[in-house]
Amino acid sequence: MKVLAIDTAAELCAACVFDAGASRELGRSVREIGKGHAEALIPVMAGALADAGCDYSDLGAIAVAAGPGSFTGVRIGIAAARGLALALDIPATGVTTLAALARDARGVFPGRACLSVLDAKRGELYVALYDAAGVETVAPMITDAASAAELARDHDAVLTGSGAGLVGEAAGDRLVEIAGGGRTADILAYATCAVASGFSGQKPKPVYLRGADARPHSGFAVPRRED
Repeated sequence: MKVLAIDTAAELCAACVFDAGASRELGRSVREIGKGHAEALIPVMAGALADAGCDYSDLGAIAVAAGPGSFTGVRIGIAAARGLALALDIPATGVTTLAALARDARGVFPGRACLSVLDAKRGELYVALYDAAGVETVAPMITDAASAAELARDHDAVLTGSGAGLVGEAAGDRLVEIAGGGRTADILAYATCAVASGFSGQKPKPVYLRGADARPHSGFAVPRRED
């Protein structure tokens, strides 16, 4: 089965085609764009498919980065994955950025638990803990650097993600190891996580953990003009 994985959760717009049977990547396209994922995603997916030498009709499943991450970026990726799954009549599944980061970290520190940490700003962190086999043992949540450092020490976990340095500072002289500091993982990690967890048929949903910063005004209305 060929899986198309897409990631629009951070500054990258990325896609890859993964052969689940052979456990190998067939093609990819990755652009560092910051913003503008809506315009870039279709060309990026087309580039990955062309690199793999296949078409949409060859796909058996879709994997998508479900967040936490950019509020708008996550929505764009989820919408694209659900639309493709519906049009192609194939399953789609969401993979959290935290799970994908942990999978990358296990490649650097095999046999170790991993604490994925994303900087959520305002003194808060998005974290999730995974054991040495990649099983989620603490679900994605919001916490602070001191609590995350304690969690990492208690489980002898390596740190990964954009908030890893903040947790390392909070740990002080009590050593914690850091595997990486990105806001998202390599696109291949999303594909392999999706294949490992299976495709249940449930539609992918965004994982925000915190509401959007921008909120509509309330409590007033512009008076309607009478002609």
